[in-house]
Amino acid sequence: MEERPLEGKVVLDFSQFLSGPSASLRLGDFGARVIKVEQPGGDICRKHYVTDVQLNGESTLFHAINRNKESICLDLKSDEGKAVAQQLIKNSDVMIHNFRPGVMEELGFGYETVASLNPEIIYGTISGYGTEGPWREKPGQDLLVQAVSGLTWLSGNADDGPVPMGLAVTDILAGAQLAQGILSKLVAGVGGRVAVSLYEAALDFQFEPLTVYFQDGGQAPERTKTHNAHAYLGAPYGIYQTAGGYLALSMGNLMRMGELIGCDALLNYPEPASWFTERDKLKAILAEHLMTQSTDEWLAVLEPADIWCAKVLDWNMLRASEAFQCLEMEQTVELSDGSTYRTTRCPVKLDGKRIFTSKGSPKLGEHTEAIIEEFTK
Repeated sequence: MEERPLEGKVVLDFSQFLSGPSASLRLGDFGARVIKVEQPGGDICRKHYVTDVQLNGESTLFHAINRNKESICLDLKSDEGKAVAQQLIKNSDVMIHNFRPGVMEELGFGYETVASLNPEIIYGTISGYGTEGPWREKPGQDLLVQAVSGLTWLSGNADDGPVPMGLAVTDILAGAQLAQGILSKLVAGVGGRVAVSLYEAALDFQFEPLTVYFQDGGQAPERTKTHNAHAYLGAPYGIYQTAGGYLALSMGNLMRMGELIGCDALLNYPEPASWFTERDKLKAILAEHLMTQSTDEWLAVLEPADIWCAKVLDWNMLRASEAFQCLEMEQTVELSDGSTYRTTRCPVKLDGKRIFTSKGSPKLGEHTEAIIEEFTK
Protein backbone atom coordinates (compact mmCIF):
# COMPACT_ATOMS: atom_id res chain seq x y z
CA MET A 1 0.00 0.00 0.00
CA GLU A 2 1.36 3.40 -0.99
CA GLU A 3 2.02 5.97 1.70
CA ARG A 4 -0.87 8.33 2.32
CA PRO A 5 -0.69 12.00 3.38
CA LEU A 6 -1.32 11.38 7.08
CA GLU A 7 1.02 8.42 7.51
CA GLY A 8 2.85 8.80 10.82
CA LYS A 9 0.11 10.94 12.41
CA VAL A 10 -1.61 9.56 15.49
CA VAL A 11 -5.26 10.36 16.18
CA LEU A 12 -6.54 9.70 19.69
CA ASP A 13 -10.31 9.32 19.45
CA PHE A 14 -12.37 9.44 22.68
CA SER A 15 -15.64 9.97 20.81
CA GLN A 16 -18.71 7.73 20.56
CA PHE A 17 -21.69 7.12 18.29
CA LEU A 18 -21.39 8.66 14.80
CA SER A 19 -20.13 12.25 14.54
CA GLY A 20 -16.67 12.00 16.11
CA PRO A 21 -15.92 8.47 14.90
CA SER A 22 -16.86 9.47 11.34
CA ALA A 23 -14.24 12.24 11.50
CA SER A 24 -11.51 9.88 12.71
CA LEU A 25 -12.63 7.32 10.12
CA ARG A 26 -11.82 9.76 7.34
CA LEU A 27 -8.47 10.73 8.89
CA GLY A 28 -7.66 7.03 9.08
CA ASP A 29 -8.51 6.65 5.39
CA PHE A 30 -5.94 9.33 4.69
CA GLY A 31 -3.27 7.33 6.49
CA ALA A 32 -3.47 8.38 10.14
CA ARG A 33 -3.22 5.80 12.88
CA VAL A 34 -6.49 6.00 14.82
CA ILE A 35 -6.53 4.77 18.41
CA LYS A 36 -10.06 4.53 19.75
CA VAL A 37 -10.14 5.11 23.51
CA GLU A 38 -13.09 3.32 25.08
CA GLN A 39 -14.13 3.26 28.70
CA PRO A 40 -15.20 -0.01 30.37
CA GLY A 41 -18.34 -1.17 28.58
CA GLY A 42 -17.12 0.37 25.35
CA ASP A 43 -18.56 2.83 22.88
CA ILE A 44 -22.33 2.89 23.46
CA CYS A 45 -22.66 2.52 19.72
CA ARG A 46 -21.50 -1.10 19.97
CA LYS A 47 -24.93 -1.96 21.36
CA HIS A 48 -26.92 0.86 19.80
CA TYR A 49 -28.74 -1.13 17.15
CA VAL A 50 -30.12 0.72 14.16
CA THR A 51 -31.66 -2.49 12.79
CA ASP A 52 -31.90 -6.11 13.88
CA VAL A 53 -28.86 -6.84 11.69
CA GLN A 54 -25.82 -7.59 13.84
CA LEU A 55 -22.16 -8.28 13.17
CA ASN A 56 -20.53 -10.54 15.76
CA GLY A 57 -23.17 -9.52 18.29
CA GLU A 58 -22.60 -5.80 17.85
CA SER A 59 -24.30 -2.98 15.98
CA THR A 60 -23.66 -2.78 12.25
CA LEU A 61 -23.43 1.00 12.75
CA PHE A 62 -20.40 0.55 15.00
CA HIS A 63 -18.65 -1.62 12.43
CA ALA A 64 -19.47 0.80 9.62
CA ILE A 65 -17.80 3.82 11.23
CA ASN A 66 -14.98 2.23 13.21
CA ARG A 67 -13.14 0.20 10.60
CA ASN A 68 -9.38 0.63 10.31
CA LYS A 69 -8.96 1.60 13.99
CA GLU A 70 -7.35 0.20 17.13
CA SER A 71 -9.14 -0.02 20.48
CA ILE A 72 -7.73 0.59 23.94
CA CYS A 73 -9.98 0.27 26.98
CA LEU A 74 -9.23 2.73 29.80
CA ASP A 75 -11.08 3.77 32.94
CA LEU A 76 -10.53 7.52 32.75
CA LYS A 77 -11.81 7.91 36.32
CA SER A 78 -8.96 5.81 37.69
CA ASP A 79 -5.42 7.02 38.30
CA GLU A 80 -4.03 4.21 36.18
CA GLY A 81 -6.33 4.99 33.26
CA LYS A 82 -5.56 8.71 33.47
CA ALA A 83 -1.81 8.03 33.45
CA VAL A 84 -2.01 5.91 30.31
CA ALA A 85 -4.22 8.49 28.59
CA GLN A 86 -1.72 11.22 29.44
CA GLN A 87 1.08 9.23 27.83
CA LEU A 88 -1.04 8.70 24.72
CA ILE A 89 -1.79 12.42 24.54
CA LYS A 90 1.92 13.27 24.77
CA ASN A 91 2.57 11.10 21.72
CA SER A 92 -0.42 12.00 19.56
CA ASP A 93 -1.00 14.63 16.90
CA VAL A 94 -4.78 14.85 17.18
CA MET A 95 -7.31 14.25 19.94
CA ILE A 96 -11.07 14.03 19.32
CA HIS A 97 -14.06 13.85 21.65
CA ASN A 98 -17.79 14.53 21.38
CA PHE A 99 -18.89 14.65 25.01
CA ARG A 100 -21.16 17.39 26.30
CA PRO A 101 -19.38 20.62 27.32
CA GLY A 102 -17.61 20.20 30.64
CA VAL A 103 -17.41 16.39 30.72
CA MET A 104 -13.80 16.10 29.59
CA GLU A 105 -12.82 18.93 31.94
CA GLU A 106 -14.29 16.96 34.84
CA LEU A 107 -12.28 13.92 33.77
CA GLY A 108 -9.12 16.03 33.66
CA PHE A 109 -8.77 16.17 29.88
CA GLY A 110 -10.01 19.62 28.95
CA TYR A 111 -8.08 21.58 26.35
CA GLU A 112 -5.86 23.54 28.74
CA THR A 113 -4.75 20.39 30.54
CA VAL A 114 -4.18 18.47 27.31
CA ALA A 115 -2.27 21.39 25.77
CA SER A 116 0.00 21.52 28.82
CA LEU A 117 0.88 17.87 28.15
CA ASN A 118 1.32 18.38 24.41
CA PRO A 119 1.32 22.01 23.18
CA GLU A 120 1.31 20.91 19.53
CA ILE A 121 -1.75 18.67 19.73
CA ILE A 122 -4.86 19.46 17.70
CA TYR A 123 -7.85 19.22 20.03
CA GLY A 124 -11.03 18.50 18.08
CA THR A 125 -14.48 18.58 19.66
CA ILE A 126 -18.06 18.05 18.52
CA SER A 127 -20.93 19.19 20.73
CA GLY A 128 -24.66 19.37 20.21
CA TYR A 129 -25.10 23.15 20.38
CA GLY A 130 -21.69 24.63 21.12
CA THR A 131 -20.28 25.75 24.45
CA GLU A 132 -22.37 28.91 24.80
CA GLY A 133 -26.02 29.78 25.03
CA PRO A 134 -29.02 28.22 26.77
CA TRP A 135 -28.87 24.93 24.84
CA ARG A 136 -25.27 24.03 25.63
CA GLU A 137 -26.34 21.23 27.98
CA LYS A 138 -28.98 19.74 25.67
CA PRO A 139 -28.28 16.28 24.23
CA GLY A 140 -26.71 16.46 20.81
CA GLN A 141 -28.92 13.93 19.05
CA ASP A 142 -29.37 14.12 15.29
CA LEU A 143 -33.17 14.10 15.02
CA LEU A 144 -33.48 16.72 17.75
CA VAL A 145 -30.97 18.98 16.00
CA GLN A 146 -32.81 18.57 12.70
CA ALA A 147 -35.99 19.60 14.52
CA VAL A 148 -34.64 22.83 16.05
CA SER A 149 -32.56 23.94 13.05
CA GLY A 150 -35.42 24.47 10.59
CA LEU A 151 -34.14 21.65 8.39
CA THR A 152 -37.32 19.59 8.67
CA TRP A 153 -39.38 22.29 6.95
CA LEU A 154 -37.57 21.81 3.64
CA SER A 155 -38.45 18.18 2.91
CA GLY A 156 -41.85 16.67 2.21
CA ASN A 157 -44.94 18.30 0.77
CA ALA A 158 -46.64 21.41 2.10
CA ASP A 159 -49.30 19.55 4.08
CA ASP A 160 -46.97 16.89 5.49
CA GLY A 161 -45.77 18.92 8.45
CA PRO A 162 -42.06 18.80 9.32
CA VAL A 163 -40.18 15.91 7.65
CA PRO A 164 -36.71 14.82 8.85
CA MET A 165 -34.10 13.44 6.51
CA GLY A 166 -33.88 9.65 6.53
CA LEU A 167 -30.37 9.44 7.94
CA ALA A 168 -28.26 11.07 10.65
CA VAL A 169 -27.31 13.98 8.43
CA THR A 170 -26.16 16.44 11.13
CA ASP A 171 -23.87 13.82 12.69
CA ILE A 172 -22.28 13.07 9.33
CA LEU A 173 -21.92 16.73 8.39
CA ALA A 174 -20.36 17.64 11.74
CA GLY A 175 -17.89 14.78 11.42
CA ALA A 176 -16.88 15.91 7.95
CA GLN A 177 -16.47 19.50 9.12
CA LEU A 178 -14.37 18.45 12.09
CA ALA A 179 -12.10 16.47 9.77
CA GLN A 180 -11.78 19.53 7.54
CA GLY A 181 -10.86 21.76 10.47
CA ILE A 182 -8.29 19.27 11.74
CA LEU A 183 -6.76 18.98 8.28
CA SER A 184 -6.43 22.77 8.11
CA LYS A 185 -4.43 22.71 11.35
CA LEU A 186 -2.28 19.84 10.10
CA VAL A 187 -1.52 21.80 6.91
CA ALA A 188 -0.58 24.85 8.98
CA GLY A 189 1.58 22.68 11.24
CA VAL A 190 0.18 24.16 14.43
CA GLY A 191 -1.78 22.81 17.36
CA GLY A 192 -4.91 24.33 18.81
CA ARG A 193 -8.62 23.81 19.10
CA VAL A 194 -11.09 22.82 16.38
CA ALA A 195 -14.71 22.94 17.48
CA VAL A 196 -17.87 21.95 15.61
CA SER A 197 -21.45 21.55 16.79
CA LEU A 198 -24.27 19.54 15.24
CA TYR A 199 -26.44 22.66 15.38
CA GLU A 200 -23.99 24.80 13.41
CA ALA A 201 -23.44 21.96 10.95
CA ALA A 202 -27.20 21.82 10.33
CA LEU A 203 -27.35 25.59 9.84
CA ASP A 204 -24.40 25.61 7.47
CA PHE A 205 -26.04 22.79 5.50
CA GLN A 206 -28.86 25.25 4.77
CA PHE A 207 -26.64 28.12 3.65
CA GLU A 208 -28.37 28.37 0.26
CA PRO A 209 -32.02 28.58 1.39
CA LEU A 210 -31.11 30.60 4.51
CA THR A 211 -29.38 33.22 2.37
CA VAL A 212 -32.55 33.53 0.27
CA TYR A 213 -34.60 33.77 3.46
CA PHE A 214 -32.35 36.54 4.85
CA GLN A 215 -32.80 38.58 1.66
CA ASP A 216 -36.52 37.90 1.39
CA GLY A 217 -37.63 39.84 4.44
CA GLY A 218 -37.86 36.77 6.62
CA GLN A 219 -40.51 35.06 4.51
CA ALA A 220 -40.63 31.36 5.32
CA PRO A 221 -39.98 28.97 2.43
CA GLU A 222 -43.09 27.41 0.91
CA ARG A 223 -43.04 23.77 -0.07
CA THR A 224 -45.23 22.69 -2.96
CA LYS A 225 -48.40 20.74 -2.18
CA THR A 226 -47.18 17.77 -4.20
CA HIS A 227 -43.83 16.47 -5.45
CA ASN A 228 -41.82 18.91 -3.36
CA ALA A 229 -38.03 18.56 -3.68
CA HIS A 230 -36.82 22.13 -3.14
CA ALA A 231 -38.80 24.90 -1.48
CA TYR A 232 -37.35 27.63 -3.71
CA LEU A 233 -37.51 25.99 -7.13
CA GLY A 234 -40.42 25.97 -9.54
CA ALA A 235 -41.94 23.24 -11.68
CA PRO A 236 -41.02 20.66 -12.77
CA TYR A 237 -38.49 20.11 -9.95
CA GLY A 238 -39.49 16.94 -8.09
CA ILE A 239 -39.97 13.18 -8.19
CA TYR A 240 -42.97 11.74 -10.03
CA GLN A 241 -44.55 8.31 -10.23
CA THR A 242 -44.89 6.87 -13.71
CA ALA A 243 -46.72 3.85 -15.13
CA GLY A 244 -43.65 1.87 -14.09
CA GLY A 245 -41.33 3.31 -11.45
CA TYR A 246 -40.43 6.88 -10.54
CA LEU A 247 -38.85 9.74 -12.48
CA ALA A 248 -36.82 12.65 -11.06
CA LEU A 249 -37.05 15.91 -12.97
CA SER A 250 -34.60 18.71 -12.27
CA MET A 251 -34.63 22.33 -13.48
CA GLY A 252 -35.63 22.66 -17.11
CA ASN A 253 -37.65 24.48 -19.75
CA LEU A 254 -41.21 23.45 -19.05
CA MET A 255 -42.40 24.41 -22.55
CA ARG A 256 -39.74 22.25 -24.16
CA MET A 257 -40.58 19.37 -21.84
CA GLY A 258 -44.28 19.71 -22.60
CA GLU A 259 -43.59 19.44 -26.31
CA LEU A 260 -41.34 16.40 -25.91
CA ILE A 261 -43.75 14.39 -23.76
CA GLY A 262 -46.89 15.53 -25.57
CA CYS A 263 -48.43 17.33 -22.61
CA ASP A 264 -50.33 20.19 -24.27
CA ALA A 265 -51.60 21.62 -20.98
CA LEU A 266 -48.08 22.71 -20.06
CA LEU A 267 -47.87 24.82 -23.21
CA ASN A 268 -50.36 27.28 -21.72
CA TYR A 269 -47.65 28.56 -19.36
CA PRO A 270 -44.95 30.11 -21.57
CA GLU A 271 -43.67 32.60 -18.98
CA PRO A 272 -40.85 31.15 -16.80
CA ALA A 273 -42.12 33.16 -13.81
CA SER A 274 -45.34 31.14 -13.87
CA TRP A 275 -43.37 27.92 -13.41
CA PHE A 276 -42.86 29.08 -9.83
CA THR A 277 -46.04 31.01 -9.09
CA GLU A 278 -48.22 28.25 -10.58
CA ARG A 279 -46.01 25.34 -9.63
CA ASP A 280 -48.64 23.41 -7.65
CA LYS A 281 -50.99 23.40 -10.63
CA LEU A 282 -48.20 22.59 -13.08
CA LYS A 283 -46.87 19.73 -10.99
CA ALA A 284 -50.35 18.25 -10.74
CA ILE A 285 -50.73 18.41 -14.52
CA LEU A 286 -47.32 16.86 -15.03
CA ALA A 287 -47.94 14.13 -12.45
CA GLU A 288 -51.13 13.01 -14.16
CA HIS A 289 -49.51 12.96 -17.59
CA LEU A 290 -46.40 11.05 -16.51
CA MET A 291 -48.58 8.18 -15.27
CA THR A 292 -49.41 7.32 -18.88
CA GLN A 293 -46.00 5.77 -19.64
CA SER A 294 -43.15 4.07 -17.82
CA THR A 295 -40.01 5.71 -16.50
CA ASP A 296 -37.86 4.08 -19.19
CA GLU A 297 -40.18 5.29 -21.93
CA TRP A 298 -39.99 8.86 -20.67
CA LEU A 299 -36.20 8.67 -20.32
CA ALA A 300 -35.93 7.54 -23.94
CA VAL A 301 -37.58 10.81 -24.95
CA LEU A 302 -36.12 13.25 -22.43
CA GLU A 303 -32.46 12.22 -22.13
CA PRO A 304 -31.59 12.59 -25.83
CA ALA A 305 -33.06 16.10 -25.67
CA ASP A 306 -30.73 16.97 -22.76
CA ILE A 307 -33.57 17.34 -20.27
CA TRP A 308 -32.16 16.84 -16.76
CA CYS A 309 -33.86 13.73 -15.47
CA ALA A 310 -33.11 10.39 -13.83
CA LYS A 311 -34.67 7.08 -12.94
CA VAL A 312 -35.22 6.75 -9.19
CA LEU A 313 -33.25 3.74 -7.96
CA ASP A 314 -33.57 1.71 -4.80
CA TRP A 315 -30.41 0.07 -3.38
CA ASN A 316 -30.92 -3.19 -5.28
CA MET A 317 -31.26 -1.31 -8.56
CA LEU A 318 -28.31 0.89 -7.60
CA ARG A 319 -25.96 -2.05 -7.01
CA ALA A 320 -26.99 -3.65 -10.29
CA SER A 321 -26.23 -0.51 -12.30
CA GLU A 322 -23.02 -0.20 -14.27
CA ALA A 323 -22.62 3.38 -13.02
CA PHE A 324 -22.35 2.13 -9.44
CA GLN A 325 -20.23 -0.92 -10.24
CA CYS A 326 -17.57 1.01 -12.12
CA LEU A 327 -16.95 3.22 -9.05
CA GLU A 328 -15.98 0.25 -6.85
CA MET A 329 -17.63 1.90 -3.87
CA GLU A 330 -17.85 -1.37 -1.93
CA GLN A 331 -15.00 -3.00 -0.08
CA THR A 332 -14.60 -6.05 2.14
CA VAL A 333 -12.80 -5.62 5.46
CA GLU A 334 -11.66 -8.28 7.89
CA LEU A 335 -12.03 -8.54 11.66
CA SER A 336 -9.34 -10.02 13.87
CA ASP A 337 -11.23 -13.33 14.13
CA GLY A 338 -11.11 -13.72 10.36
CA SER A 339 -14.76 -12.84 9.69
CA THR A 340 -15.47 -10.20 7.07
CA TYR A 341 -18.11 -7.65 6.18
CA ARG A 342 -18.84 -5.40 3.24
CA THR A 343 -18.98 -1.66 3.64
CA THR A 344 -18.29 1.47 1.63
CA ARG A 345 -14.84 2.84 0.84
CA CYS A 346 -13.48 6.36 1.27
CA PRO A 347 -15.08 8.47 -1.51
CA VAL A 348 -11.93 10.57 -2.07
CA LYS A 349 -9.32 9.89 -4.75
CA LEU A 350 -5.70 10.86 -4.10
CA ASP A 351 -3.50 11.30 -7.16
CA GLY A 352 -6.16 9.58 -9.22
CA LYS A 353 -6.25 6.50 -7.00
CA ARG A 354 -9.12 5.23 -4.90
CA ILE A 355 -8.57 4.55 -1.22
CA PHE A 356 -9.33 1.06 0.04
CA THR A 357 -8.70 -0.41 3.49
CA SER A 358 -8.81 -4.04 4.53
CA LYS A 359 -8.91 -3.70 8.32
CA GLY A 360 -12.29 -3.95 10.04
CA SER A 361 -13.42 -2.54 13.36
CA PRO A 362 -11.66 -3.55 16.61
CA LYS A 363 -12.96 -5.61 19.48
CA LEU A 364 -13.35 -3.67 22.72
CA GLY A 365 -9.86 -3.20 24.14
CA GLU A 366 -8.35 -5.44 21.48
CA HIS A 367 -5.10 -3.47 21.39
CA THR A 368 -4.94 -2.32 25.02
CA GLU A 369 -1.85 -4.28 26.08
CA ALA A 370 0.09 -3.57 22.88
CA ILE A 371 -0.65 0.16 23.00
CA ILE A 372 0.24 0.46 26.69
CA GLU A 373 3.51 -1.37 26.02
CA GLU A 374 4.30 0.91 23.11
CA PHE A 375 3.38 4.26 24.62
CA THR A 376 4.35 3.85 28.27
CA LYS A 377 7.68 2.01 28.03
